[in-house]
Order: sequence, then C-alpha cells, then structure tokens
Amino acid sequence: MKISRLLLISLLVLVIPVLSGCWILAAGGAGAYGGYKAKEEGYTLQNPIKKEKQDSEDNPASDQKKD
Repeated sequence: MKISRLLLISLLVLVIPVLSGCWILAAGGAGAYGGYKAKEEGYTLQNPIKKEKQDSEDNPASDQKKD
C-alpha cells in the first residue's frame, strides 16, 4: 500500500510540471496560428485602449472653465 501510494505521488510530481509546460506552448501556438489565419482573411486587431488628444476642437468639454 505504501509503495503504490509513493509511486502514485512521485508520478504526479513528475508529470504535472511536464504537462503544464506543454499546454502553455500548445495554447500559445494555437493563438498565434489563429491570428495568422485571421490576418490572411483581412481581419485586423485593435488595441481597445486609445489615448485621446487634448485638442479644444475635438473635445468641447475642455473649453469649459473649472471652478
């Protein structure tokens, strides 16, 4: 009983780090391939965070004086 439990624990300790690395690489590769194929079809990616310029023409709220 102790030997089988020891073997099971040692197997888990050795296998889990190996699988975690493989899954991370596989997911990264799948994401890269998906992005490549989307680019071939004409899709583009945008960063949803954009910095707005502080021009008074573009932003009428900036013309108001703050008290």
